[in-house]
Amino acid sequence: MAVLLDVKDLTKNFGGLAAVSDVNMHLDDNELVALIGPNGAGKTTLFNLITGQTVPSAGSISLRTNNEGMQVLNGKKPYKIADMGLARTFQNIRLFKGLSVLDNVLISMTSKNKEGFISSLFRLPSFYKVEDRLRKEALDLLAIFHMEDMAETIASNMPYGAQRRLEIIRALATKPKILFLDEPAAGMNPEETAALTATIRQIQQEFGITVLLIEHDMSLVMNVAERIYVLQYGKLLAEGTPQEIQANQAVVDAYLGGGV
Repeated sequence: MAVLLDVKDLTKNFGGLAAVSDVNMHLDDNELVALIGPNGAGKTTLFNLITGQTVPSAGSISLRTNNEGMQVLNGKKPYKIADMGLARTFQNIRLFKGLSVLDNVLISMTSKNKEGFISSLFRLPSFYKVEDRLRKEALDLLAIFHMEDMAETIASNMPYGAQRRLEIIRALATKPKILFLDEPAAGMNPEETAALTATIRQIQQEFGITVLLIEHDMSLVMNVAERIYVLQYGKLLAEGTPQEIQANQAVVDAYLGGGV
């Protein structure tokens, strides 16, 4: 498979602390990769670096684009990186909680479906044509995840697991090449986690995109990931298949304190 995202020698220092240090990793077309590690290992910082929320101290991040080959993302604003095809969720749910489920999805669609100023100002027929098309696309997207009956529900009124699913759907509405999921199972009960596992698998089947997943629930990771990267103290400790990672003594020591 062709490399879609390439990270080379990525480093982020906060004062004298190296939160991420010389990390090298890659994501290929249409694969599901997990990023795991103990608390404080630098996983979310790595996400923030790749998606533009944080500026690297050193190293490079490159994304394959349709027309220009590998393009360096360093220095680009988060919204520019999102426009290039990188979407993410966050550890803490960041929905528009006072808006409906449908409106949350529609807002995410506007970045790649901009109507002209004159058409929007005077509400020309083309404006309503675009609005109708986006509404249908949003409802179709909700239907894929069996949430169309909640379209008019206010986001804050939904169960926690449904809010997590909506955040993923909202990210998918931007039509990304890569979807970054930051601890999507955090705070979920076993039933909600099982539903999330099915959702992540469904994303791979329905959308054919690359997914990078940060997660502490090892049963979820081992069930869905094709490859796994392990971070410890900001450094890459291991990479491999789920079977290789489970058999890696350095990983076992990192999680369980050594001597196991």
